[in-house]
Amino acid sequence: MANKAYKFRLYPTEEQEQLLAKTFGCVRFVYNKMLTEQQETYEKYKDDKETLKKQKFPTPAKYKKEFAWLKEVDSLALANAQLNLQKAYKNFFSGRVEFPKFKNRKARQSYTTNVVNGNIMLLDGYIKLPKLKLVKMKQHREIPSHHIIKSCTVSRTKTGKYYVSILTEYERQPVQKQVQAVVGLDFSMNGLFVDSEKGKKANYPRFYRQALEKLAKEQRILSRRKKGSTRWHKQRLKVAKLHERIANQRKDFLHKESHKLAKRYDCVVIEDLNMKGMSQALHFGKSVADNAWGMFTTFLGYKLEEQGKQLIKIDKWFPSSKTCSCCGQVKESLSLSERTFRCDCGFVADRDWNASINIKNEGLRLLALT
Repeated sequence: MANKAYKFRLYPTEEQEQLLAKTFGCVRFVYNKMLTEQQETYEKYKDDKETLKKQKFPTPAKYKKEFAWLKEVDSLALANAQLNLQKAYKNFFSGRVEFPKFKNRKARQSYTTNVVNGNIMLLDGYIKLPKLKLVKMKQHREIPSHHIIKSCTVSRTKTGKYYVSILTEYERQPVQKQVQAVVGLDFSMNGLFVDSEKGKKANYPRFYRQALEKLAKEQRILSRRKKGSTRWHKQRLKVAKLHERIANQRKDFLHKESHKLAKRYDCVVIEDLNMKGMSQALHFGKSVADNAWGMFTTFLGYKLEEQGKQLIKIDKWFPSSKTCSCCGQVKESLSLSERTFRCDCGFVADRDWNASINIKNEGLRLLALT
């Protein structure tokens, strides 16, 4: 079984907006209350791990007597806040992340609710949600009939738009045994990627860089406004809309490119790159963030998986740029400024194209082993 989420725009009434704001606040309140208790417990028993493990986790029901207004919102949303905190604690004790942090109003406004006894239903142009009843929704695509709805996450953006992400469960297609069309992709700072077929680039428009001047101007104006004033809120909305537009343009481009690749090829081979480390070590912070390689590989991965196809990630230390794709000779050193690869065997090619061919060949080798 596999999961897939479908995201749609919501158009709640004023009354529903008030209830949504209440739910966001209650979820945040309960999460912070439980975290406070867990912090106190942790400080008390942190030297005695056995006793710490036996301590019971607080539940939202515990606070409903003292804070009666918690009963006004969806109880499943509060229960999911507890599950999220438990997951955060589990990750902390496994050493993967830091100690859970408190949520504030500036954090993402969202909550998750689950399907129980038909409390969530899709109707013509509407979605039925617990406590909210029917909320107007723009359903721009159909959810396949074999997909079973499991939960919904309602969120509000900085610009005041509401969305619902519907998580579904479906039976995954078996992986194709015969792999015919394979392509290797080499990450490119300028064009997102270069493929191994003809050295074709994705030609990513770099939306953030394009809007940088306008964004800087609007942010300068915001910095001069008195925080909390009417004019400050209007300007904050302008900046938020700009950021939202850039994010939407980026997602749209990445979805289209990943769709083309998933449709055309049976297997795509990429390098398992550490983008955060690359941005810090090479001082390419803005360029790496603008390209959103991580988001692109995520989109590509699930699109291939849905069709029973494969995404292969090769080791990030594989010398794809230093290896000659013609004779296999590996160069001792190759600076970033050298954009043309030249080998002693006489092979001359674009550096990124040569790397993408090596990535494809390594992927074919790994594919043969499976």
